[in-house]
Amino acid sequence: MAKLKLGIPKGSLQDATVALFARAGWQILANGRSYFPAINDDEIECMLVRAQEMARYVEHGALDAGLTGNDWVLENLADVERVTSLTYSKQSRQSVKWVLAVPEDSPYQRPEDLEGKIIATELVEYTKRYFAEKKINVKVEFSWGATEVKPPMLADAIVEVTETGSSLRANRLRIIEVLMESETQLIANNAAYADAWKREKIGNLAMMLNGAINAMSQVGLMLNVPKASLDEVLAILPALSSPTVSQLKDENWVAVNTILDETTVRDVIPKLKAAGGSGIVEYPLSKVVL
Repeated sequence: MAKLKLGIPKGSLQDATVALFARAGWQILANGRSYFPAINDDEIECMLVRAQEMARYVEHGALDAGLTGNDWVLENLADVERVTSLTYSKQSRQSVKWVLAVPEDSPYQRPEDLEGKIIATELVEYTKRYFAEKKINVKVEFSWGATEVKPPMLADAIVEVTETGSSLRANRLRIIEVLMESETQLIANNAAYADAWKREKIGNLAMMLNGAINAMSQVGLMLNVPKASLDEVLAILPALSSPTVSQLKDENWVAVNTILDETTVRDVIPKLKAAGGSGIVEYPLSKVVL
């Protein structure tokens, strides 16, 4: 049987990735210290790989596909197929940012002020290229972790990833430049993506994972509406697409079914009720495939 070798990011993204796959229909079960978690799909073989290394292993063909941040694809200058972006992270559904940060009380205001200084980061090669393009001479040192605590004693500034900025603020750091925004991507080996079976399998993964992400912020809504009030009700609904309208047994009534952004429901339902809607039911969604 053909197998798709799929890399799952180990570390901070692992739990969010496993949860996303579960919403999409794939149960991934990591067994103790094993780097080869089980999955309920005989056509997929999973391996846990650090996100920082994923693009390199996919490029070289050790893996057919994998999930990693766009930042690590750029860090490694990896020649891979970018199949789809998947906007989720360990804390939120937002992209992350790599920022240049300095101590709050430092005199540095611009990247140019760091001429001749030491920058600590895990994103070494990208940071070197960034400063080289600006013709700013700095020393970029690899940080093995706890990067936020290094200024000012061990480094003059850092390049660090952040979702909310809270950790930077807690360590009395301020951002002076955003180097890039990044989000998780499903990437594929070029040769694997050229294979018809693997391409279809990877494409189906992308579709279902995106469907699960779309459903995270959407809910379904169904209600009964008098025909006389239908136009008024439809005008209230900010639907993802045209609502489904079905005739009920009573010829004077129709059923309306639609999908809404979860944040709008609390405002929409009272308006629907006032417009004549009844039997209003909100229900969760597992997937929304566009």
